[in-house]
Amino acid sequence: MRHKGSPAGDVEDIAKVTRERISIIFRSLNEEKWFGEALTACERQKIDDYDVEIVLVDSGSTDRTLEIAEAHNCRVVHIKKADFTFGRSLNYGCEAAAGDYLVFISAHCIPAHDKWLANLVEPLAAEQADYVYGRQIGHEVTRFSEHQVFAHYFPEHEKIPQDDYFVNNANAAIRKEVWAKYRFDEAVTGLEDMVLGKSLVKDGGKIGYVADAPVIHIHEETFAQTRRRYYREALTLREIMPEVHFHLGDFVRCFAAGVFHDFSEAISARRFWG
Repeated sequence: MRHKGSPAGDVEDIAKVTRERISIIFRSLNEEKWFGEALTACERQKIDDYDVEIVLVDSGSTDRTLEIAEAHNCRVVHIKKADFTFGRSLNYGCEAAAGDYLVFISAHCIPAHDKWLANLVEPLAAEQADYVYGRQIGHEVTRFSEHQVFAHYFPEHEKIPQDDYFVNNANAAIRKEVWAKYRFDEAVTGLEDMVLGKSLVKDGGKIGYVADAPVIHIHEETFAQTRRRYYREALTLREIMPEVHFHLGDFVRCFAAGVFHDFSEAISARRFWG
């Protein structure tokens, strides 16, 4: 036993005071299917140098989401459906969080290994970047075309820092003082991550891509849900990149190129008939 006032006890007390904290922030609305698995993977992380808490921002779940959160000792923050926007819900979570580093992950994303969290926050701790995002890979239920999207936007090689402001909050982290300075835009219909990222880079901040911090991102959306998601993001993308114009000819060209690429990859992988 160490006595209060002893040198060893003083060192321990100082370590407790100065120990940095990480807040893992989820957003949810009826996410019971994969949320428990995501939380279990978060709890298995090997990250001895930090204290870790999990915060859930829920916008009115009526399934078992809140029950699962309680079983995993999450701190729950509620936002009314009428007040919900993607940026506002994240700001609610960030305000409630006690962490020096804020980690964002979708409730249908599962950390792929037990060093995900340590690898994700390392560039922030080393001051190599102010805002980072990790790799996303598909699940066995993921459609073939979405596997190709993940491979394109989330490659195997990291880039810290990167040259542009692309970032994705399905698997990302930011230093809390950086979030406090910029905060997420509460008015946009999507891509709140890229809106903040653009402002950050404009001011000389750095965004990094961490390939060895992967999550399994599971989308089980209908065509209508996928269309709505892309439409929401397109509205914001038009504001972020007003210089880009997309016409019918561009659509036909991109659609044809995408289909040809997916067909070629499917044939190479001997998965065409699947």
